[in-house]
Amino acid sequence: MRSVAARLGRAPSTISREIGRNAGQDGYRASVADEAAWNRALRPKLCKLVKNRALAGVVANLLRMLWSPEQIAGWLTHTYPNDPSLHVSHETIYRSLFIQARGALKKELLEHLRRTRGMRRSRSYTQKTAIHGQIADAVSISERPASVEDRAVPGHWEGDLVFGSGNSQIATLVERQTRYVMLVKLEGKDSQSVVDALIKNARKLPQELYKSLTWDRGTEMHGHKRFTMATDIQVYFCDPQSPWQRGSNENTNGLLRQYLPKGIDISGYSQLQLNAIARQLNERPRKTLGFHTPAEMFSECVASTG
Repeated sequence: MRSVAARLGRAPSTISREIGRNAGQDGYRASVADEAAWNRALRPKLCKLVKNRALAGVVANLLRMLWSPEQIAGWLTHTYPNDPSLHVSHETIYRSLFIQARGALKKELLEHLRRTRGMRRSRSYTQKTAIHGQIADAVSISERPASVEDRAVPGHWEGDLVFGSGNSQIATLVERQTRYVMLVKLEGKDSQSVVDALIKNARKLPQELYKSLTWDRGTEMHGHKRFTMATDIQVYFCDPQSPWQRGSNENTNGLLRQYLPKGIDISGYSQLQLNAIARQLNERPRKTLGFHTPAEMFSECVASTG
């Protein structure tokens, strides 16, 4: 095979694939292989979602649930590993949405995709003052234990505020290992309101699943010592102007904007409604979790502490 490849000026792997797809070394016939190649090149071709309407229906339903094409593709492969008819690449899903001539998925489903945008910045980040970041007795993220940094154990959270119109805001909390999300209703963005709400929320979880909290240097956490005294949860602070040090939380806040778009008044949402949004986020598969869901991973942690 190497001598044939050398004479034709092709790589041996190219010759091997050509023979393999055309009846193998014993059955290969050049005329048959040539005809098959021309047939494969015929256009237009029906995409998989046009030929498999049942699969297209599943994909459409998951898009309506705000799953991304990559999440859908990974979940299908993870859930049906032995059924290739239910596998579809995320590129195929995107092409089916953006190239409407394919006729596989309706254009209305485009509105469920996560919008392309620049890096999200919280309002407090863009309205920094000269004293921003000067929090008394702040424990730097550099002092956080290695087990927190490498996500080796559960129970370590990242937090932030997400703002809406009319001076409305909520707190978002993400567990670093499982990416599990909690949303906390706030009565205000002042330190007392934020810390009171975080203390109340922290008491819903066992100590084993809430050991530390990493926050940025916004003024809303000036009362961090009161939070730690009430909950025995250590608070670590990111370096100034370093939101990427809370990467899981930043990514989740971006996903959250699919449910709470910028400019919406968040104050009208009850804690029950916020819990329902968090549940939808937690039931979406994540690539970083091997397309398991945060809810599945967090449930395993809860069971292990029971």
